[in-house]
Amino acid sequence: MNLSELQPLLSALAGVRVACVGDLMVDRFVHGEVARISAEAPVPVMARRSEDVMLGAVGNVARNIAALGGRAALAAVVGDDSVAHEAAALIGQSEGLAGHLVTQVGRPTALKIRFVAGGQQLLRVDHEEVADITGDVEARMVKAVADAAAEAGAILLSDYGKGAVTEKVIAACHAAAKAGGAPVIVDSKARSFLRYGAVDLVKPNAAELHAATGLPTRTDAEVEAALALALKLSEARAILVTRSAQGMSLAVRGAPVRHFPGEPRQVFDVSGAGDTALAALGLALASGASLEQAVELSLLASGVVVGKAGTAVVTPGELIEAELSVHRAPADAKIATPERMVLEIDRWRAQGLRVGFTNGCFDILHRGHVTYLAQARSWCDRLIVGLNSDRSIRALKGEGRPVNDLESRALVLAGLGSVDLVAPFDEDTPIELIKAARPDVLIKGADYSIEGVVGHEFVQSYGGQVKLAQIVDGYSTTAAIAKLSGAKLTGRT
Repeated sequence: MNLSELQPLLSALAGVRVACVGDLMVDRFVHGEVARISAEAPVPVMARRSEDVMLGAVGNVARNIAALGGRAALAAVVGDDSVAHEAAALIGQSEGLAGHLVTQVGRPTALKIRFVAGGQQLLRVDHEEVADITGDVEARMVKAVADAAAEAGAILLSDYGKGAVTEKVIAACHAAAKAGGAPVIVDSKARSFLRYGAVDLVKPNAAELHAATGLPTRTDAEVEAALALALKLSEARAILVTRSAQGMSLAVRGAPVRHFPGEPRQVFDVSGAGDTALAALGLALASGASLEQAVELSLLASGVVVGKAGTAVVTPGELIEAELSVHRAPADAKIATPERMVLEIDRWRAQGLRVGFTNGCFDILHRGHVTYLAQARSWCDRLIVGLNSDRSIRALKGEGRPVNDLESRALVLAGLGSVDLVAPFDEDTPIELIKAARPDVLIKGADYSIEGVVGHEFVQSYGGQVKLAQIVDGYSTTAAIAKLSGAKLTGRT
């Protein structure tokens, strides 16, 4: 999908209503730092830093629809506990999200608590009850489906196998779809797709397709065979299998399988990626997009969300940025204005990531620079390098410097894996850039004292750290210039 197709499609999503039916969870992410092992047992001790709470499972589908500009009507079952109140509050705080919640007394609202340090999950604790809803609760859920599906352009059924998606609930989805002409799209953890009847599309991942058919799903040929069998074993009109970095493959009855290759992306966390894919797919179909356009949007959205931590959502702006990034060099994408730097930092902080900042001229990149930046990156999850402009280097170093212009220096820095963003600045010091970034860690070379680091007082004022990175003796830009010119080096700068 190119940008000329993407932008009108995203505009068409605005205000489109989609019904989201299924198992609801609350996801809690506890972020912290691990610096030692417990004396009581061989387990890490995590110092808690922050906590994020959001809707998960079908709730995450709904919040992704709202983030993309649609209107999500959420039909789900909760307990009569504090987690249910938390879920209701999250729904109430979300623009574009309406809740049709059914309370079952005595049933705990599903809660998943993940403990995260250094961008990695240490432990997940689940608090839930797996049992089919029955009787009055099931009857109220059937009514909630009808209410949620009224005037909806699509009905999305998220079956996590926790008990909200019963035969009667599935039948209610079919009845609502028939009455309103909306497609029914299923995201299922079940081993058989037959129980959903003649739905418009089922969206398993590769592992779920393997579980449903018993066939391997590694190569395109294997996926094609598994999809053919899955269609025979179900009444679904189409099956879309998500294949992580390999993209997606679509099988429609009576047509050859079509493969949609994925774009290489940095994968940070796959939690909730299937929910995002379902939301984009369903919202696009509800807006009148073709199935192929909906699949391409779904692929793009899921590719963006795996670059985020936790159960995340994507926005239209992020999808446009992702499409643009496909057509430019990876290093170019790392070079940012101060304004874009702030937006990136906001995105990283929403993921619970620790942001580091360093700065310099980096005129002729050498081994000392590479070692320094690698150590700086080890102290944070994302590293920003403030890069002196050509004018500011001349003011610091004199005429004849820099040897390499700003664009060349920025591109070389951006090509390093240890550098996440390069932000050029024209002032004599990076203090304004530091104030805009508000880094968690401010880093400079060990040839400075902490008191001599520009911005140290500001960073320490809000609890940030200032660290000094190791300097590799014998390597410097001055030494490199002297060697190239044949001059005798009299000292290190």
